[in-house]
Amino acid sequence: MSFMIREAITSNVQGDSANEFRDTVEDAISRGDEHLLPGLGVFLEKWWQTSSAAEQEAFTEKLSQAFKN
Repeated sequence: MSFMIREAITSNVQGDSANEFRDTVEDAISRGDEHLLPGLGVFLEKWWQTSSAAEQEAFTEKLSQAFKN
């Protein structure tokens, strides 16, 4: 089976508003289902590709802090 997850997720959310994206992300996180993680990964990938170096630096710094013990 050749399932293209990036394309499927992109097709499902294309044209969504900022509020719809927020709802999608919050729903995926609140469910805690691991099968939703690839979708969030696609969101992160798209965000990363369209972000400035400063935004990427701020994000990775925040992640580093979030995962400290």
